[in-house]
Amino acid sequence: MFHKHKRFRPLADRGPLRVLFAITSMPVGGAETLLVELVRRLDRERFLPELCCLKELGPLGQQLENEIPTHSRLLAAKYDVRVFSRLVSLIRRRRIDAVITVGAGDKMFWGRLAAWYSRLPVTLSALHSTGWPDTISRLNRLLTPLTDAFIAVADEHGRYLIEHERLPADRVRVIRNGVDVQRFRPCPEVRMEVRRQLGLSDDARVCGIVAALRMEKNHLLFLRAAAMLRRQMPQAEFLIVGDGPERSKLENAASSEGLAEHVRFVGARNDVHRLLAAMDVFALTSDNEANPVSILEAMATGLPVVSTRVGSIAETVQENQTGFLTSPGDAEQIAACWHRLLEEPALALRLGAAGRRVVSDNWSLDQMVDGYQSLIEEIYQRRCSPNKPVSCSSPANTRQLENS
Repeated sequence: MFHKHKRFRPLADRGPLRVLFAITSMPVGGAETLLVELVRRLDRERFLPELCCLKELGPLGQQLENEIPTHSRLLAAKYDVRVFSRLVSLIRRRRIDAVITVGAGDKMFWGRLAAWYSRLPVTLSALHSTGWPDTISRLNRLLTPLTDAFIAVADEHGRYLIEHERLPADRVRVIRNGVDVQRFRPCPEVRMEVRRQLGLSDDARVCGIVAALRMEKNHLLFLRAAAMLRRQMPQAEFLIVGDGPERSKLENAASSEGLAEHVRFVGARNDVHRLLAAMDVFALTSDNEANPVSILEAMATGLPVVSTRVGSIAETVQENQTGFLTSPGDAEQIAACWHRLLEEPALALRLGAAGRRVVSDNWSLDQMVDGYQSLIEEIYQRRCSPNKPVSCSSPANTRQLENS
């Protein structure tokens, strides 16, 4: 790397590190929401964050415009190689110290290449998915030597990056996703108010999902399970929170299943914590995931969770302890789990309370932020002493996988 023999000023002798987060855009989604929370909570005496969206800022990027420097529209088209020079110019103009790419694809490739060319002391890649649409391409894998660390969002996700994406084990660090357990908490006082706003009756039994309306989230499976549950429990109602390219297809499918009057598509919302309060059971029907923040938010709210057994979800949704896991694609199994939880409120309450404890103890936002701060500073300090051997120990709140 160009900075192999370059020395950097020790942290004690300089001001805050300037950290540039590179992402495609900032629509309302799990990874994007986490990035907003991370940026807002970084210690400003140690870090000065900036946001770079290769395309448009998006709704969440616009939220950050008045809080931190933001940059957008650096990539004009899929194969616009001029994005490289634009990124290098941005990095130099803003005197950036660290680049963190968020997700795979173009931002991972161009962000790391520009950081390397600019001789930055810290280059990280944060990954939030397993498989399509965020598979690491061959070109991105070629830049592995230029990357100081790859950030996984759960232990199982870290193993996936090593075993399936073939990333070097000594560069994979686990920083668990986190949620604000004060904002996402049981709120019985708003339950009926939100239900009335949604047109739900007092005795409705509500199953809900929070996920972008994309193919890999498999909302069609959610709707098939909903139709099965309605045949057993006429008071069952369904709430779909999120937006995306599959919306019209899903609305048509709901009508075909006879659910048009019983499924509410409420779109992308910034009051998810209130919508969760209106639910009795939370569901996720994805075909692939890493560590979805929506499940953590639901568990922090005290909801029992029914999810497909994919990705790292089994680390949080523990069978018959915080919820139930089902085989991917099995609508009948999902409907049966919903039915049991709605018929046994004491069981639902027990699982929900246990879920909140698990999130509070292991998946808090403070732990996630501390993990990022520790990792950035650890790698920067290595560059201050280029002759010092690289430590194998993990910084506070980050994990290196054992036996990998």
